[in-house]
Amino acid sequence: QVQLVESGGGLVQAGGSLRLSCAASGLPFNSYTMSWFRQAPGKEREFVAAIRGSVGSTYYGDSYYADSVKGRFTISRDNAKNTVYLQMDSLKPEDTAVYYCAARFGTIVTTTPSGMPHWGKGTLVTVSS
Repeated sequence: QVQLVESGGGLVQAGGSLRLSCAASGLPFNSYTMSWFRQAPGKEREFVAAIRGSVGSTYYGDSYYADSVKGRFTISRDNAKNTVYLQMDSLKPEDTAVYYCAARFGTIVTTTPSGMPHWGKGTLVTVSS
């Protein structure tokens, strides 16, 4: 059974930083594209970032970002720890949302929530002005 558990959310002032973690279990982590999505109050869930894994012996590890976070957020993964991270810098009040970790087998990056079969329960990030 696939489990994704997020941590690291909290309250931070605008301009500050947070690092989110997502620990994965029950899946061959290296073979999954790992993504972060977020959902602000009253809004639809939206893509934030993704990082690809491996196909066979070829490791990709390239990352993709929503325009709204490009240059401020960094996604990374530690395949030895089955963990994906989201480093969030220069946070803005509009970054306030519940952040979800999601996983999809293979190397296709999808930015639509319906394309992700596995989800964590989310962690709340609140950025005060």
